[in-house]
Amino acid sequence: MTESAPDPAVAAKRLPGAHRPVALITGPTSGIGKAYATRLAALGYDLVLAARDEQRLAALAHDVQVHFGAEAEVLPVDLATPAGRDRVAARLGDGVEFLVNNAGFGNSGEFWANDPAHLQAQLDVNVTAVMQLTRAALPPMLHAANGTVVNVASLAGLIPGRGSTYSASKAYVVSFSEGLASGLAGTGVRVQALCPGFVRTEFHERAGIGASLPRPLWLDVDEVVAGSLRDLEKNRVISVPGMQYKAIAAVAGSLPRPLAARLNRRLFNARGRT
Repeated sequence: MTESAPDPAVAAKRLPGAHRPVALITGPTSGIGKAYATRLAALGYDLVLAARDEQRLAALAHDVQVHFGAEAEVLPVDLATPAGRDRVAARLGDGVEFLVNNAGFGNSGEFWANDPAHLQAQLDVNVTAVMQLTRAALPPMLHAANGTVVNVASLAGLIPGRGSTYSASKAYVVSFSEGLASGLAGTGVRVQALCPGFVRTEFHERAGIGASLPRPLWLDVDEVVAGSLRDLEKNRVISVPGMQYKAIAAVAGSLPRPLAARLNRRLFNARGRT
């Protein structure tokens, strides 16, 4: 992917002593977030890394500096809290060229048996943080007529089935991104909803998802990020990495709703997931 240098007159806030464009990634300590952080550092970005685990943030910051010469600012925050979201939003208000809203999680167990506080935290990270952080990032991007926002959704946002609250939260991210992209047409700011299927990450390991899935359904994180960047260059608002998932999404989108619901149940058993 080719990135042009920003106009110094409208450049985003640089890290101390740095002159490279800046990308902020939430949830970068593993999985898609870490792959995106590494790829953007390799493409010439400095990074702002926001997550709960300060030790893993520091390790990632060290790695990108050693391997790519990228400076990295770490923000140890919990995006389920107003204070955590406000801290990241304040940094975005200073300006970045690239935002990856990657942080998100699902709950195990049935919806009706889950602690309401856990359900609310899931929505605060998966939905509220995406909305608030995107809102904070856009004014400086629009002023610079340059910027990219990637909101990590899920195939579950297109084909509900991976739990009730999780699928609903990702459907919000898809619809939100599509609406924003229409409103931002012609401004120089791009928005994408990244909708991967099953990816080999800690997310799926923690949730106990997909242990019996056939190998062809699994995606690699680097494959997901590469697909996202290719789709950005083609101005595709919805990015579905992997030919297998492109086919599934296309078929599901063309089916009557009752048949699509059956497909959902076969592909994504929602029992025991919220």
